[in-house]
Amino acid sequence: MQGLKFIQRPSPQLDARKPHQKTTMSTIFENYTSPWLNDELSLLRDAAAKFFTTELAPQNDRWIEQGQVDRDAWTKAGAAGFLCAEIPTQYGGGGGDYRHETVIMEEQIRAGINGLGSQVHSQIVAPYFMHYGTEEQKQRWLPKMASGEMIGAIAMTEPNTGSDLQNIRTTAIREGDEYVINGSKTYISNGQLCDLVIVVAKTDPGKGAKGISLLVVETDTPGFKRGRNLKKMGQEAADTSEMFFSDCRVPADNRLGEAEGAGFIQLMTQLPQERLNIAQAAVVDMERALAMTIDFVKERQAFGQRVLDFQNTKFKLAECKTEALIARTFVDQCVVKHLAGELDAATASMAKYWTTDKQNQIIDICLQLHGGAGYMDEYPISRMYRDARVQTIYGGTNEIMKELISRTL
Repeated sequence: MQGLKFIQRPSPQLDARKPHQKTTMSTIFENYTSPWLNDELSLLRDAAAKFFTTELAPQNDRWIEQGQVDRDAWTKAGAAGFLCAEIPTQYGGGGGDYRHETVIMEEQIRAGINGLGSQVHSQIVAPYFMHYGTEEQKQRWLPKMASGEMIGAIAMTEPNTGSDLQNIRTTAIREGDEYVINGSKTYISNGQLCDLVIVVAKTDPGKGAKGISLLVVETDTPGFKRGRNLKKMGQEAADTSEMFFSDCRVPADNRLGEAEGAGFIQLMTQLPQERLNIAQAAVVDMERALAMTIDFVKERQAFGQRVLDFQNTKFKLAECKTEALIARTFVDQCVVKHLAGELDAATASMAKYWTTDKQNQIIDICLQLHGGAGYMDEYPISRMYRDARVQTIYGGTNEIMKELISRTL
């Protein structure tokens, strides 16, 4: 199957030349359509849904058991055009925009596939190359990322540092035409399978945030070592690793950005998109949990009637549906702002913290309405409950999100 290529079209607000036919994105909100959708994206959604449900979903249980996806899952996704959809075609990508990435991500989540770390690969790592990479760096790495030949990761978190990036201890000291990296990272998504990793390191430890730079390390570089594939309470098919750097030498040309010490600003600039990604994933997960729970309570009988017919069930699901639609409409407006280059850090933080809190609350209610079945792994709601918990932690904890929002008061 040849990779999909997309024609760049105006962002929704605003493509007033021809109103597109609305296409329902969710099975539970029949009269609502995201304002950024159009016919082309609906076709992409159908193709993505077919790919993830037929090509990858049948392998999911096995991937959970082995703690990571098969390597060929990445090359299949690349060949089908579902990696780096936002990257220009000249670098091997799909030539689309953020909407194309969003549609692909949503259908991957709906198919129940959380082991393929394409969200990190395509929506976090690849944009760093597009925004800060030289032409040589783009030509060197992006085509292989788009094909799935190379898998990307970004290493921020350390054993003693999470959201407080200014206090990282990993160093990258310049020696001639090279940087020598020493330090360790942990909780790195795609860590076991990645071929390149963007490392957040201090190139001038005495300058605090102004001494942080981003350096690209290919994982066959001497001095780089992977640690354990970490055991987690959820998202078991997603490889998450420790990384160690011991006199790991990389060319100075592997630094992202023209000037040394620009790393912290680069991270702060890109984090709103990462947080929007997390919020969008939260919304799709809410919708998925609601849809499967509604189906379950319509069929499940208790005390001579459907579970849905109990007032408590109806009221709980009515509350969840209302909150899920509020989340969807808010996040959709964030997408529109992001497409227009107007999404600010505080609004992205609002979206991330509120939707992930609601995601966990709604999935908890949905599990409860499944009764004992909800505790069994043969029902997807059980895994969804575990998988959702980290959403309030990564990308900056929800407590950090509230701190960022409070600075605008």
